[in-house]
Amino acid sequence: MPRAGFRPAHQTPGSRKMSRMLAVSWRDVVLAVLPSAQLTDGAPSEAVAAASERLGAALPEDLAALLAETDGVRSPDGQDLVWPLARLVVADGLLVFGDSGGGSDRVAYDALSPAHIVVWNRDTDERRPVAVDLADYLTRVLVEDDY
Repeated sequence: MPRAGFRPAHQTPGSRKMSRMLAVSWRDVVLAVLPSAQLTDGAPSEAVAAASERLGAALPEDLAALLAETDGVRSPDGQDLVWPLARLVVADGLLVFGDSGGGSDRVAYDALSPAHIVVWNRDTDERRPVAVDLADYLTRVLVEDDY
């Protein structure tokens, strides 16, 4: 069944609460979970706005905030866990923002999924829910080395 175009994932009550609870930066969260992660300088706010315009929808708040602090997150083995802003794409109704284990798997926001963050297989269109928001993805899924 065809899926509608990407619509920004609404902020769940849990993700809003987590955003308010986080007194540390996204960089600190990433490095606490994955100390050997490779981080870059953040994307300028103008670039975040331009990406939203290019993609046709506002970025989810948590992703926009992370990219403003570090324009992408790379694992020690070179996998782009969170892509740089310029690499974000909308595909099959998903906002695709990272690699997941190589091959055809990608990490994406799915506004229609209760989990909101899924691992999407581009070849089969399988969508496996992995996290309710970006904080959940970074603190739970990456700790389990299941990216």
